[in-house]
Amino acid sequence: MDEVRPNNGPAVAPGLASIFPPGLQAIYGECRRLYPDQANPLQVTAIVKYWLGGPDPLDYISMYRNVGCAAQDVQEHWHYISFGLSDLYGDNRVHEFTGQEGPSGFGFELTFRLKREVGETAPPTWPAELMQGLARYVFQSENTFCSGDHISWHSPLDNSESRIQHMLLTEDPQISPVHTPFGLVNFLQIVGVCTEELQAAQQWNGQGILELLRGVHVAGGPWLITDMRRGETMFDIDPHLQQERVDQGIETEGSNLSGVSAKCVWDDLSRPSEDEEDSRSICIGSQPRRLSEKDTEQIREALRKGLEFNTKAALPPINSQKQGHDRPQSRKDSLESESSAAIIPHELVRTRQLESVHLKFNQESGTLLPLCLRGRLLHGRHFTYKSINGDTAITFVSTGVEGAFATEEHPYAAHGPWLQILLTEEFVEQMLGDLSELNTREETKLPKEYSWPEKKLKISVLPDSVFDNPLQ
Repeated sequence: MDEVRPNNGPAVAPGLASIFPPGLQAIYGECRRLYPDQANPLQVTAIVKYWLGGPDPLDYISMYRNVGCAAQDVQEHWHYISFGLSDLYGDNRVHEFTGQEGPSGFGFELTFRLKREVGETAPPTWPAELMQGLARYVFQSENTFCSGDHISWHSPLDNSESRIQHMLLTEDPQISPVHTPFGLVNFLQIVGVCTEELQAAQQWNGQGILELLRGVHVAGGPWLITDMRRGETMFDIDPHLQQERVDQGIETEGSNLSGVSAKCVWDDLSRPSEDEEDSRSICIGSQPRRLSEKDTEQIREALRKGLEFNTKAALPPINSQKQGHDRPQSRKDSLESESSAAIIPHELVRTRQLESVHLKFNQESGTLLPLCLRGRLLHGRHFTYKSINGDTAITFVSTGVEGAFATEEHPYAAHGPWLQILLTEEFVEQMLGDLSELNTREETKLPKEYSWPEKKLKISVLPDSVFDNPLQ
């Protein structure tokens, strides 16, 4: 449980600096620079620290009153800053110390800017729990966030009836990166958005939508301040933004989203159902086949490159070695199997060409199929669905993607539980027409089935319950 109290941290006397955690002191220094008249802001504090067995990873969340900037038409708001995703202590109690040159801890802290309501004398504390929830995800999954990322939350951020139910992430406009004795700390600001704005970010890219939000005062403005009482999307406010900016951006640039975690499975229809070598769990002895480390690395690279604009799409070679200089080795990647002990040696997993496949998605994943086809494959790129319920992965690739093991001659190919599907531009256009109803924002009556017999491909969109039951 957290408690709210004044923060005495910034007022540390010089003689006590040696016992004041250096990482904490470095971030406090940046806060003092930004808020010199708020030496002791209200602070939400974890009563039992995470490193002592408590449930909340963030040691502190400071809450400042920001007067805004009249010259930039920035309104008054509350500014929340987290402490704990970076290394505050440097003694390995929470984060492994990897040196001053790399990232401190996870390399970032979270911030949030909430519009101050008239008559409000103290900051609401619900954003602190929201930030703790995001921090718990980071600590439990060891996945980091980047500017431009989107977070599907599917619930009002403050548990009200608000339309602000999802989040985008961007660099905080006022807080500079901090070099601490334990590495670099960047500050990622949470931006609350409506469902339509999240979908636009998925279909195009997060940075593009953030830039549009900066230009609409009531939707965020220059500093991207979240207003939980906002009842209109930026597309309601300015209808031209959808067609003239978003749709045109998708058409000319495609989508920067290269993959998602999803509820999905695939079946090999070209083999009897009673065959013990099921496409999702092929057994050698008594061990189920899992994604190999090298397969995992390749899928990871595909997803992590989702924010990069590549002129020539390529999947990293399946036999490539991990590039240790590109990222810390101490963090588990987003697609690493939780059952690492059950991974079958890579050399025992062969690539199989399949004649006919059946893909199954839940509704949320199914609605992303038009994005996958229009925003990715028509631009010569790839898109991956990684199952949240196991090691299953489905990657759609276009003919211009290098490094794929699916080919035009054999468009369906599996490497263990990882399926690749190569689609020609002509077939993509056909599928877009057939799947057009998935573009609607209204919920589709399930189940829905789509079939292309001449291509020996079938896609089903099913209720979540099918995926929540492992026997389905």
